Amino acid sequence: MIGRGAMLENVYLDRSSDILTDGPIDQQNPPEALLATSLKTHFKSPIKIAYLVNRYPAITHSFIRREILALERLGNEILRISIRGWSEQQRDERDQQEQLRTRYVLRDGAFPLIEAFLRTAIRNPLRLAKTIMLLLRIGWRTDRPLHVHFIYLFEACRILQWLKTENVQHLHAHFGTNSAEVAMLVHELGGPRWSFTVHGPEEFDKARFIALSEKIRRAVFVVAISSFGRGQLLRNIPHDQWSKVRVVHCGIEPDFWANSVRAPGTPRLVCVGRLCEQKGQMLLIESMRRLFDRGTRFDLVIAGDGEMRGELEELVDRYKLRSHVRITGWVNGNQVKEEISAARALVLPSFSEGLPVVLMEAMALGRPVISTFVAGIPELVKSGEEGWLVPAGDVAALSDAIEKCLGASPDVIADMGERARTRALQRHDVSKEATTLDEMFRAAIDEGRRLHAKSHRRPVPALVEKPRWYPNMLFPRSRPANDEAISTEAAPTG
Repeated sequence: MIGRGAMLENVYLDRSSDILTDGPIDQQNPPEALLATSLKTHFKSPIKIAYLVNRYPAITHSFIRREILALERLGNEILRISIRGWSEQQRDERDQQEQLRTRYVLRDGAFPLIEAFLRTAIRNPLRLAKTIMLLLRIGWRTDRPLHVHFIYLFEACRILQWLKTENVQHLHAHFGTNSAEVAMLVHELGGPRWSFTVHGPEEFDKARFIALSEKIRRAVFVVAISSFGRGQLLRNIPHDQWSKVRVVHCGIEPDFWANSVRAPGTPRLVCVGRLCEQKGQMLLIESMRRLFDRGTRFDLVIAGDGEMRGELEELVDRYKLRSHVRITGWVNGNQVKEEISAARALVLPSFSEGLPVVLMEAMALGRPVISTFVAGIPELVKSGEEGWLVPAGDVAALSDAIEKCLGASPDVIADMGERARTRALQRHDVSKEATTLDEMFRAAIDEGRRLHAKSHRRPVPALVEKPRWYPNMLFPRSRPANDEAISTEAAPTG
């Protein structure tokens, strides 16, 4: 049998990488202590977290799915909760699997919500009353009618039951709008500590009307997906709360960028995203018309769908660009990858953003990007190195940037694409970002345990000297000041 010392003889902890490696023994750090530290670091007990999203899964929320799966690969258990979306047809196979694993709050109609509310009212009426007072205080000032907030309360009551049944240790919401409000109400009703991720730009545009500062104050921590996003949150809270706002980037899985191919030599561009006013696709069509008038050759694929598709189709026809512009409609993750791989660059002329996931996806596939100096985009893309950035709304600057991209040699595009890949993978590795989140969740859970233990600690009674005698055990009398005043017959004999 090999002894413990022999097993540990050539093992030491490499502090730079925090892993066990072969090497000589550091006499100042005994192997047993280093091994214990390593085991504590790498074999953490699993934690149980609930993720709350207004609509999950969704084709535009692939970054949430990646985050959840990365946390599960760390050994944690994630309970997926969505307010709605159970009947939506999922085009991505991975989203189909996630849909089967998700609990939907509104799926069974009103009766379970009413039942959960009544149970909460019976079990803890005081907490419910305080939560209603909070709801009234924030409900009058928000952009939605008051009765909508009471629906959130009923949703929170049902979620609370699920979390207690499943022994969930922490609740995390994505987006600072209604899902964060429901998470806040769950905690006020007696649920676990909670946190939420803010993506923008909607939360930034109407921070006052969604009670964003109140949510940040009551959450144990808040995640921003970029430094710009963190700055927008800091605007809405006092300085003593700044430390609870942390930056954790959206991540990319390795299988997304594996087997990427060199950019083609054809003048093909792709724009991926929901067809809406903030993404700037109408401006992109204006730019393509200018290039068409200059005689520039190009093909543009607009991958996505949305409320502005009709207007875009009409504009394309008006400018007679139908032979050069194709709008695909909704596409799944594999189709997005295919469209990006078939283009020499991705273009996204956004007017307002958080930090578009599709930019980091294109960069991870080795494609330079053309976008705008908006929100967190300049944190990811350095203009002239990984792509081109232009002022938002500047159609002339956008046209010039696209023309430079189309006129660049294949070697230049390849070099920019390689720099783009390196930067995206350095900043948006989903495993690395999930590890950061895991540490934040664990710290919040541990802190909650300490606070709970402190608040439930029974006070130690003061030591009282035991009387030396008991004149009457049933009806004790006060002891005379002078012991000698008591007869020897009344004194105890034992």
